[in-house]
Amino acid sequence: MPPARPRPSTRERTEAATVATGNARIVRSTPDDVFAVFSDGWLYPVWVVGAARMRDVTGDWPQAGAEIHHSLGIWPVLIDDRTEVVEWDPPRRLRLRARIGPFGRAVVVIDVRPRGDHCIVRMGEEPVAGIAARIPRFLWAPVMRLRNTETLRRLAFLAEGRAQARLENDRVIRDDVPAEEPGPQADPEAREDVAEADEAHDAAENPEQVDPPEKRE
Repeated sequence: MPPARPRPSTRERTEAATVATGNARIVRSTPDDVFAVFSDGWLYPVWVVGAARMRDVTGDWPQAGAEIHHSLGIWPVLIDDRTEVVEWDPPRRLRLRARIGPFGRAVVVIDVRPRGDHCIVRMGEEPVAGIAARIPRFLWAPVMRLRNTETLRRLAFLAEGRAQARLENDRVIRDDVPAEEPGPQADPEAREDVAEADEAHDAAENPEQVDPPEKRE
C-alpha cells in the first residue's frame, strides 16, 4: 500500500480546487481489460489526447516508480514530457504524476469498478504546480473535461476491442509476426493504385534522407 498522503493546507486545497475536474464512462469490458491497456506503456498516445508520440518506456512499467517518456502537442510543435506511476493497484486504481513541460505538473487518478457485465471508469485530473495550477477553473476545466471525455472514449475502444477478441478466442496480442498467407486480397482499385505508384516505390528504395537513431535520455 502507498504511504498515506499528508493532509493539504487550506491554501493548497483552495488552489487545487480551482482546476480539478473529473469524468466517468461506462466501458463494455471487465476492469482487467482496462488495466491490460494501461499495462502497455507504448499504447499511451493511442488513448491519451494530446500525447503525440512515445520515446521510451522503462522496463519496470507499470509498477510504481516506472516512467513513460512521451511528447505532447501537434507536430511540429511538440514538448518532450514524462509520466510516472505513483500507484499501480489493478484492477482498481491507477495514479500517475505527469510533467507537462513548462506548464508544470499534474496528477491523474483513474478508478475502475465493475458494473454488471461492464465496468465504470472514473478519471480525475488536477494540475498541482506551474502555470496550469494558477489558471482559474472557469477557463481551464471545460477544456480539460472535453479532453478527458475523448480520452475515456479512446480507452473504451481499446478495452472493448480486447474484450471482444477475448470472447471470440482471438489473439489479443501477437507474440509473432504472421507469415503471408493465400486468401482474400486487397481491393482491386487499391492494388491498381499501388502498381501505378512508381515514384513511391523508387523513393522507398532510394530515400532522400536517412536519419540516425536518437540518443535515449
